[in-house]
Amino acid sequence: MAAQDAAVDSLRDRETGVEQEHLDRVYRRLEEKIDEAEFLMQDAGKRGQVGTPGALAERDAQVFRAGIHLNRLNSEFEDFLFGRIDLLRGKDGERGPDGAFTSVEAADDAVGEDGTAGIEETLHIGRIGVLDSDYAPLVIDWRAPAAAPFYRSTPKEPGRVVRRRVIRSKGRRVLGVEDDLMRPELTATLAGEALPVVGDGALMAALGQARSHTMRDIVSSIQAEQDMVIRAPAASVTEVSGGPGTGKTAVALHRAAYLLYQDRRRYSGGILVVSPTPLLVAYTEGVLPSLGEEGQVAIRAVGSLSDEASGPDGATTYDEPAVARVKGSSRMLHVLRKAARGALEQPAARPAPQEGQLEFGEDRAEAGTPTRLRVVAFGARVELEADELRRIRHNVLGGTAPVNLLRPRARKLLLDALWNKSSGRGRYTDPELAAELRSSFDEDVSTETPFLTFLNAWWPELTPRQVLAAMSDERRLNRWARRILNQGEVRRLARSLRRLDEEGKGALSVHDVALLDELQTLLGTPARPKRKREADPLDQLTGLEELMPQREETQRERAERLAAERTEYAHVIVDEAQDLTPMQWRMVGRRGRHATWTIVGDAAQSSWSDPDEASAARDEALGNRPRRHFTLTVNYRNPAEIAELAAKVLALAMPGMESPAAVRSTGVEPRFETVRDGDLASTVREEARRLLTRVDGTVGVVVAMNRRAEARAWLEELGERVVALGSLEAKGLEYDATVVVSPAEIADESPAGLRVLYVALTRATQQLTVVSGERDMPDGNGVPDLLRD
Repeated sequence: MAAQDAAVDSLRDRETGVEQEHLDRVYRRLEEKIDEAEFLMQDAGKRGQVGTPGALAERDAQVFRAGIHLNRLNSEFEDFLFGRIDLLRGKDGERGPDGAFTSVEAADDAVGEDGTAGIEETLHIGRIGVLDSDYAPLVIDWRAPAAAPFYRSTPKEPGRVVRRRVIRSKGRRVLGVEDDLMRPELTATLAGEALPVVGDGALMAALGQARSHTMRDIVSSIQAEQDMVIRAPAASVTEVSGGPGTGKTAVALHRAAYLLYQDRRRYSGGILVVSPTPLLVAYTEGVLPSLGEEGQVAIRAVGSLSDEASGPDGATTYDEPAVARVKGSSRMLHVLRKAARGALEQPAARPAPQEGQLEFGEDRAEAGTPTRLRVVAFGARVELEADELRRIRHNVLGGTAPVNLLRPRARKLLLDALWNKSSGRGRYTDPELAAELRSSFDEDVSTETPFLTFLNAWWPELTPRQVLAAMSDERRLNRWARRILNQGEVRRLARSLRRLDEEGKGALSVHDVALLDELQTLLGTPARPKRKREADPLDQLTGLEELMPQREETQRERAERLAAERTEYAHVIVDEAQDLTPMQWRMVGRRGRHATWTIVGDAAQSSWSDPDEASAARDEALGNRPRRHFTLTVNYRNPAEIAELAAKVLALAMPGMESPAAVRSTGVEPRFETVRDGDLASTVREEARRLLTRVDGTVGVVVAMNRRAEARAWLEELGERVVALGSLEAKGLEYDATVVVSPAEIADESPAGLRVLYVALTRATQQLTVVSGERDMPDGNGVPDLLRD
């Protein structure tokens, strides 16, 4: 077994090395082309010594062309290789301008009667095309016709493609490869040797070449039902349901690539892929490569979807289930609306006394808001008392406009009230003189520092984080949440927000992000004056510098800028959609108001306690768009032995719901262990260590959410192949082997605990161990109560 595992490891490493060698060759060629472009630049400069007008014009044109070429090479130099396709011999032998064969369909005799075929052509796909010194293609530009099969090929209609490989690289280093087999039924050879396959493609190859006709039929079923989803018309909403291991995520991502290639103009507004966790985002980025220089595909975890969530992964903290249920509920919308307005009454520091027309009154509201405004106008003191200020505030807040955008109206009504109480109101009967006096009054009063200080304290510009922090005050929150939340919910919610300071700085939970996004809408962002562009002295220059193209932003810079500026998308893909809370659906919905949608999920895996409430929020986000529904029925991740065990929990969690059909059996039954000598850490560590010797890849150790930190400490010494994760973090992921720790703890941590346990039990592609504690009430064989017949 160890020898077999080592061989699989060696295959992955070898194939990564193969792609590294090719990438090294590409970079050497790029460096040669940069040297050539620089030589042309220098050569063109020498031509300037020839004084004829024709020579000067030729020099300028050559400099311009060489400069553009050099600029493009430098811009595209980083992180541009992402794919490869291995193709059968085509119907004709014609080559296109990029050096690749033009035939789309395989030759009639490309596949032998015995199901064997040789790979005739291999193409690497990247951001720009690169030819070697003999004009053979090293990299095909992703926009070129020859690259189309990388996006268009599906198992149902593979064309010439046998294997599609996604290459993950950073800079000059290949990080890994993942293969998809478009023709798993073939026995393909490359350079006289069997075509190597890494990742899920290896499983498909084994299924496709199995001796059993049933196995071949199942592979055909997988190909057909997935291909229907990938090629479904883009209009409206495409809903995809399917149990664990049916390939929902992979299908959705291939659909993104297919749609973008089919109609790039339509989706130039961007495609947003929403995943529930950063871990799944990392997996997703490995499946779906970047699709070009426009940054069209943005992959985000729910915890990083709002601009208010800082850091590359956004918020990663999880609230305890009772708090999460409150924050995710649609009831929070009503609480936030009241908080956004109520938070205007913020504590305000008393300014130092100043000479002038205006001064604060002595009285203060409980929250510290100024309660009196005094103005000396036309030789008399004019005052607005607390009751008058309250009426003005109530009048301003009477509409539904965002709070921060109401500040100009608040300023105007303050000035109106001061003017009406001043002696200037009746000083002139002539309308023009009266208007002129009023204008002068407004300008004098509103530009004084004391008035501005009062206005800033009485109607401050609020940020979402400040309002969220204000909700940590249980007394104030109780006023805002009256008749919406009960006292216990108010107390738990306020306590969970006390990790934020007064400005809202501090760690956010995943559920906080949706609240901040909602508050951003409720508060609004005041318009900022545009900054004038400073004159560039180079703009005044003429001559050679004028012809030199300016350095353009790189692919990554452009993608990052567009992602930062974009707030709505042309297509939205929601992965593991059953886990989105009502408030998260509102957040996602704002980004797809005019989008088409692809939504994938499985009700049986939902971790949200009230699916009906979430469904109503989803319907609101999608509006009245027509919907098209697909169901994936084949589980090709889990062996039948693991799927059968998980089905026992599904029967408890969702009575009457059927599990997807597992396509294979390994003969390895799940293993049951009880805690030895009362030492849970040691028991889990030993089981993880045992599994490391039996599988070639990763081992996932799934624990209840409150054990995440200690589980990571248990497994530190075992290396990178072992991953400790909480039950909610396991969604969408898979491991060669899995250790599920204390099913009872996972099932009891929330009302949706049984569904979360079902997810945990379906992560393994090969082997599963269940470790039971006392709460699991294991029988004599170590089988916990929840998993017995």
